[in-house]
Order: sequence, then C-alpha cells, then structure tokens
Amino acid sequence: MSSKVCLLGDFAVGKTSLVRRFVYDLFDDKYISTIGVKVSRKTVAVPQADRVVELSLILWDLAGGEKFDPIQATYMRGAAGAVLVCDVTRAETLDRLNAYVSDLQQVSPAAVFVLAANKSDLEPWEVSKEQVEAFAASIGATCFFTSAKTGDQVEALFRELGRELVEKLNGEKTNGSAS
Repeated sequence: MSSKVCLLGDFAVGKTSLVRRFVYDLFDDKYISTIGVKVSRKTVAVPQADRVVELSLILWDLAGGEKFDPIQATYMRGAAGAVLVCDVTRAETLDRLNAYVSDLQQVSPAAVFVLAANKSDLEPWEVSKEQVEAFAASIGATCFFTSAKTGDQVEALFRELGRELVEKLNGEKTNGSAS
C-alpha cells in the first residue's frame, strides 16, 4: 500500500530538512532551495487493531511559493495527504498555510493534513503554541512542534500521518467506495 504525500509551505520553513531527517536521519544546516519537486520514499509500519500495515509514503517535497502555480497543481494532484510546514520564528509562514490548504483541496479534496510547526528548537518564536494549535484545529489537522535539526517530533509527525492515511483507506474500503 502506498500514499502520495506533499510537503507544503513557504521557502526555508524546513520541508526538505524534515524529509531528510525522516528518510535518512540526517540534517544539514546549509540552505539549498528546492526547485520544482524532489520525491523521496519511506515505508512505515502502521499498527491496526488486528495487524500491522506496511505503508509506503511517497513524499513530494514541493518548492515553496507565495502564489498558486499551475505546475505545482500538477505535482499536488492525487495526493492522499500533506504535511503543512511553518517556521515558528516567522509568523507569516503560519498565516500563509491557508493558501496551501486551499490549493491542495482544489486538486485533491479528500487529502488528510498534518501540521509541522518547525524550528521549534529556535528562539524567539513569533507564533504561540495556541495560535498553531488553533490553526491546526480549524483545518482538522493534528499538529506537531518539530525540529528537523534535533529530530524532535519528526518521526511522530510522519507516523501519525501514516496512521491517518491507513485509517482513511480502510474506511473507504469498508464503505465500498474504493472498489
């Protein structure tokens, strides 16, 4: 079983660093802007009531941008889920996540979201924990305060996304709509 997952957020919020930490357990503090998209894959074991499901996450690390791009829309098409990433030291990156949610819902209306409030190891924060949690609740997403640098909460973020994706897939099969 596999699921396409997009990483969405502004430039320099840490999307690529989160993927590198999750897939390879590496961190590099040199900033290299993603151009277009970079695709990575990692399989996670998702516990279910009666078994463990192997889910291959196909991670599409999309370049950040302030306006909706038709090319980016083609990258998003077919995504089962997304990791929305903001930088807690730059408030505008949280504010702009609404646009990413809207863009993805246009091409993949049933996508599942999780939120990574990244760079949680840095000070000072420009957003409060309550602001991040309120935004996540407004879109029905689970939120994690992550640090790609230290690895804090990165594994938990992707495991939760995997759990939600398997739950959704099982629900579709149970309801007969995934035939």
